[in-house]
Amino acid sequence: MFPDQASAFSSKVDSIFLASFIASAVILLGITAVIVYFVARYSRANNPEPEDIQGNLVLEVVWTLIPTVLFLVMFYFGWTRFQEMRTPPDDSMVVKVVGRQWAWSFQYPDGRWSDELYVALNRPVKLELQSKDVLHGFAIAAFRVKSDVIPGRSTYVWFSPSLLGTFDIQCTVICGVSHSYMLSKVNVLREDDFRVWYFRDGNAPKSSSRKKMSAAGSRAFGLLSDRQCLVCHTLDGTPRVGPSFLGLFGSEQTVVSKGKKTKMLADEAYLRRSIQDPKAEIVDGFPPSMPLIPLTESELDSVVAYLKSLAQPRARQR
Repeated sequence: MFPDQASAFSSKVDSIFLASFIASAVILLGITAVIVYFVARYSRANNPEPEDIQGNLVLEVVWTLIPTVLFLVMFYFGWTRFQEMRTPPDDSMVVKVVGRQWAWSFQYPDGRWSDELYVALNRPVKLELQSKDVLHGFAIAAFRVKSDVIPGRSTYVWFSPSLLGTFDIQCTVICGVSHSYMLSKVNVLREDDFRVWYFRDGNAPKSSSRKKMSAAGSRAFGLLSDRQCLVCHTLDGTPRVGPSFLGLFGSEQTVVSKGKKTKMLADEAYLRRSIQDPKAEIVDGFPPSMPLIPLTESELDSVVAYLKSLAQPRARQR
């Protein structure tokens, strides 16, 4: 009936939901049954002369007190759980979450970025949520956390993961034509495994960024990270909102330009055009969602050189 209970307060949230649902269902059925009974019992056929009822103080007190007490009980449990969900422990690890059309990115306390969230089992985590463009909704159903991500305002959620595994992160607010692409994962690791991941070199597991880079490559990688390019493009060959950078240079791409499809070699000129005018030639099968990212000529040279270094061996000779 429910998603996995993967955080410390998942079961508490589910209990409140079930209690509220059962109480509401009982009240609904009870009121419906009384209405049906009154319709039959006090119909014109059974009561040609209607009875003049002046009121009943006992009944009025009962049907006022019972709903009031029920409401106060539900409010108490809901409020106490809400307070718990809004009060992260002082020792929580703080991760910055940036939402933009149409992906999530995560920045850890040491400054590194990842396109998926990695956390340690039973360690509290506070997520500080920011939007770069429009209204988004950040939700992890297995953790029972959700918050609007509002441009110009910082919001937050926190959780303490209680179950190992990988769980879905979704955007719950329609934020544009590629809203359905705005997905990510949260990976819950054992403490030792998380420490290995967190204190290693590089940006994310299975990423080409783990390889040692030259100074120029480090600069280009820093530009790609800072400008949020790695939110939509990966370095390991896996397509996301946009095509992967791995093996892109020197490959043949089918692009849509002015409504027509054509095959094109992804050479240096193509890479420069794609960065400087991202809407001109859209790789077939991907949404036209890349914004214009201003770069100086020197920065553009560094990024293009880095993308060329990610080419397949034959393509590097071009």
